[in-house]
Amino acid sequence: MVLTCSLDLPSEAVATIFRADAGPDPWAGGDIQPAQFAPVIVRAGSTGRKVIRPMHWGYPAPGQSAEMTPPGAMRWVSHVRNLESPFWIGNLRHAGLRCLIPLTSFVVSLGPKGRHLRCHISGRTAFAAAGIWRDLTDMPVFAMLTTEPSHALLPVEGGKAPSSMPALLDEAAQEQWLRADWKEASALIKPYGKADLIVESLG
Repeated sequence: MVLTCSLDLPSEAVATIFRADAGPDPWAGGDIQPAQFAPVIVRAGSTGRKVIRPMHWGYPAPGQSAEMTPPGAMRWVSHVRNLESPFWIGNLRHAGLRCLIPLTSFVVSLGPKGRHLRCHISGRTAFAAAGIWRDLTDMPVFAMLTTEPSHALLPVEGGKAPSSMPALLDEAAQEQWLRADWKEASALIKPYGKADLIVESLG
């Protein structure tokens, strides 16, 4: 399970790394958690350029709406695991509603009472996870796609493994994710297979 993520860079640095426009709402850097706002990278419909937009992490749960649900009773769905779910498939098939979630690290849990593992990619100032987004009446929202854990997160001798991890995209895959049809884009959602994923135990 993905517990929290970090993006310890300001908007200008993120924009430079991902060759995107920084947008009008500055991000100073810090932790990213579900049910809070965070910067994501989308492709502007009019120009096709990438731009950073702040969005709420989490879609309203099925049967709920931000307009009709009383304050404090809202439930948010922050992660996408079932790519065939009717709840997600409309967004997933629409390239214009896919986004990149820039990160500098993320934390996963080894079960409800297990250790926590912090992960980052060696040699990369920032990297990206696959996401989807849409505009609600009062705010834009996004959700993060997750996959089975990569080999770097599997225990060497028994023990528990995380139930999931973010669906990480390398630079070439990032452009595909934002532009490709769903058949091509869905093939990008798989455990991260490169050897540069660094895992640190947090106890």
